[in-house]
Formats: sequence, structure tokens, C-alpha cells
Amino acid sequence: MTRVKGAVHALKRRRSVLEQAKGYRFGRGTKERQAKEAIIHAGVHAFAHRKTKKRNFRRLWTTRINAALRALNIGPYGRFIDTLKKKNVALDRKVLSELAKDHPEVFERAVKELE
Repeated sequence: MTRVKGAVHALKRRRSVLEQAKGYRFGRGTKERQAKEAIIHAGVHAFAHRKTKKRNFRRLWTTRINAALRALNIGPYGRFIDTLKKKNVALDRKVLSELAKDHPEVFERAVKELE
């Protein structure tokens, strides 16, 4: 079997790693070993924080809806969501929070109709 040198593939791998680490600070953007380590850590954090991001947005929507409901003297958030579910209203929290933030008069009309 003929011998195959690894230079071409090693160079390709090195370029790929450094390209992924482009823009990283200090040696992590220029040195292969540090870049590899930084990429692995970045991937771990990216995976974990995609889940956290969803959680944070849901909390934001809940807070916005609750604030708008209390401003209208409707009552607590939990009772409002329970009413929505019992009446089979298809509006989700994201839409409701956007209405509460950007169009309070529309939100108020929607809430009054549900009562």
C-alpha cells in the first residue's frame, strides 16, 4: 500500500478550525489548540442557551401580560390564562404580550370580550 502524507488534510482541518474561531480574542483566534478549545466551549454554551432564551422570552411575555392586566384591574395572570383555556381562545402568550405592549387599546377590547 502506498504511503499518504497528511499535510493537505491537516492544513484543511487547521484552516477550518481557525475560520470557525475568527473574531475570537487573544490566542483563541489565531492558535489552533486554543481555537479548538474555544469552539468546543462555544458550542456547549450555544446549545444550553438556546433553551434558556426560550425560557426568558416566555417569562417576558408573562410579565408583560400580567402588567397590562393589572393596569386594567382585571385580576391576576393565572386566572386570565385559565379563562382563555376554558373559552378555547387560540391566542398565545407571545401575541397577547405584543398586543399589550404595542396596542393596549386592542388588548383591552380583547380582554373585555373574554369576560
